[in-house]
Amino acid sequence: DFLCVSLVNGFIQLRYNLGDQTVILQTLQKVHANGKTWHSLKAGRVGNEGYLDLDGINITQKASPGMNALDAHTDFFVGGVSSLNLVNSMAVENEPTGFTGCIREIVINNRELKLTATDPKGGANIGDCDGTACGYTVCKNNGTCQVENSGFSCSCPQEWTGNTCEQSIHCSQNRCRSQALCIPQPASFSYTCVCALGWSGKYCDSKIQFFIAKFVGNSYIKYRDPYYGKRDLQYSRISLNFTTNQTEGLIAWMGKGEDEDNDFLAIGLANGTLKVVINLGERISVPLIHSKYSSCCDERWHFVTVVQNQTCIKVYLDEELIVFEDIDPQRKYTALNYGGICYFGGFEIGRKVNIVTTGLFQKEFIGKIKDVVLFQDSKKIQLMKAEGYNVYNGNHGN
Repeated sequence: DFLCVSLVNGFIQLRYNLGDQTVILQTLQKVHANGKTWHSLKAGRVGNEGYLDLDGINITQKASPGMNALDAHTDFFVGGVSSLNLVNSMAVENEPTGFTGCIREIVINNRELKLTATDPKGGANIGDCDGTACGYTVCKNNGTCQVENSGFSCSCPQEWTGNTCEQSIHCSQNRCRSQALCIPQPASFSYTCVCALGWSGKYCDSKIQFFIAKFVGNSYIKYRDPYYGKRDLQYSRISLNFTTNQTEGLIAWMGKGEDEDNDFLAIGLANGTLKVVINLGERISVPLIHSKYSSCCDERWHFVTVVQNQTCIKVYLDEELIVFEDIDPQRKYTALNYGGICYFGGFEIGRKVNIVTTGLFQKEFIGKIKDVVLFQDSKKIQLMKAEGYNVYNGNHGN
């Protein structure tokens, strides 16, 4: 599989192969080869339908029915590759050559790649396109950059401060402690502290312990499975107890949650009913509706277990089997390659659930979670030893 964007005879060309055929798209207009004009380029695909947009002029093309997932677990190359022999013969029209020009602001699946001297994994024969200490967007939040003998300085808008205008003035004198996040509140000329896991209080200065995690919205726990390398990923299992009074929310997400092609197993609520979604390589959604005589948002404790036996999925709610389904009788993909990452309640601060899950779930979980067990482990996950924010002690009361 591959996806390649290249410059061919003055036109931009997108080529991708999902395992069964190579699709080719080419822009209608040429790029200006004067070395002064910046062009805006968007390229990608949704399922097997590709799109290419150069300076606002968009073209799309749909491949014939077949594969619709890009299985490309390799490094991402910009401007060239370490060896031209790595380039698939179908990925380019002519003999592959490196790009000559300037590239900036690369965004892959809503995440910007930092094109600096230190952030990439490697590279060679790269120079500075800007030519000054200011560079591109060195000053954040619409700050203005000025070149000086010692480097650069930023002139910041009224609401921002810091060497690169990276800090809100409302957080410049914050009292948040214990690795808490300062969230500015411009309307009240103040701020709030979002506490790291294991801390609470207005300034996150009170240490807490819990075995029941309470999620209040904008909360999450990120757990790294220490036994991931030894797991048999064709036979996965997760079980937990939850309670809530909300009809929507992401309870658990086994997977990296970085891009649309990551494997995952997800548990959550949609319209007051339990919903389980699993992706073993090609996105397959399995919405589940349990008994009409009960509700998952009744503030009572519910016990849910999801078992994956290759492509056969079993879901138990309160120890009752509510779904037994083979999601792919062809056994095309049979392993849950979730990367050893499990999220509970939501994702990192600033990452919206509806965006990360591409609409499968609408919001963060509000409620309590306890007794999480992965696979056939004899011990429950110690949620206190994971990472996370805005999670509190749910051991007592509401």
